[in-house]
Amino acid sequence: MSCLQDKVAIVTGAGRGIGAETAKRLAQDGAKVAVFDLHEEVCYETVQAIQSIGGEAIAIGCNVSDIEQVDAAVEKVANEFGKIDILVNNAGVTRDNLLFKMSVEDWDMVMNVHLKGSFLCAKAVQKFMVKERYGKIINISSTSALGNRGQANYSTAKAGLQGFTRSLALELGPFNINVNSVAPGYVVTEMTKATSDRVGLDFEEQQKLVAERNPLRRVGNPQDIANVIAFLASEDASYVNGQIIYVNGGAR
Repeated sequence: MSCLQDKVAIVTGAGRGIGAETAKRLAQDGAKVAVFDLHEEVCYETVQAIQSIGGEAIAIGCNVSDIEQVDAAVEKVANEFGKIDILVNNAGVTRDNLLFKMSVEDWDMVMNVHLKGSFLCAKAVQKFMVKERYGKIINISSTSALGNRGQANYSTAKAGLQGFTRSLALELGPFNINVNSVAPGYVVTEMTKATSDRVGLDFEEQQKLVAERNPLRRVGNPQDIANVIAFLASEDASYVNGQIIYVNGGAR
C-alpha cells in the first residue's frame, strides 16, 4: 500500500509494543517515520525493521515530558523530512498501585508522560500542520479510561487524553487537522505483562481468561491497534474527527 506516500509521521513510544507496530505499519503505507522513544538506542530495532522493507525512518531519543527535548526533536524531524503530517501520541508508562499505596511521584510520572507529553508533542507539531493546512493527530487512550482497580493514575491520564482529543479536534479542525483517539482494550505487550506480574497472575493464564470473556474469543495484539491508527492517519478517515474509537473485540 502507498496511501501515505510522501507523508511524514512521528510515533512516540515506538521502541516496542503498539508504538513499534504502528511505526512499521505507517511505513508500509508509504510514510517516512520518526521513531521516538526515551533513549535513541531503544528505537534502533524499529528503525531497522522499517528499513528492511525499504522504508525510511530515523531514531530520536526524546523524553516527551520535557519541553526542550520535544521541541528539539520535532525540529529535527522537520529539518530532516521537510514537514510533519502525522503525530501518534503513544508514549506511556504504568506505575500501578492502590490509592493508599500510590506515591505522588508515581502519580506525576504517569501524568507527565501521558498527558503532558501528548500536550507538548501536539503543541510542537501543530504549527507545521497549521501552516500546511493538513494534519492527523492520534492520541492513544485505553479502555482503562473507564476506570481500573489499582490504576487511578493511568485511568485518569487515559480519560484526560479523551478530553484533550475532543478539544483539539474543535480547535484544529478549521485547519484541516483531524484529531482522534484510539482506546485499546487488552493487548499483549510488555506493559500488560508487567500488569499481570503486579497482580500475581501467570501471563499466559491471564490471556486465556481475558480471551474467554471476549466476544471474539481472543486477546488483542499490537497489529490490531496499528491497523486502526493507520486508518485514522489516512485520507480514508478525512471526515472522522474528535472520535474515541475503542478497539477491544467488543468486550464490556
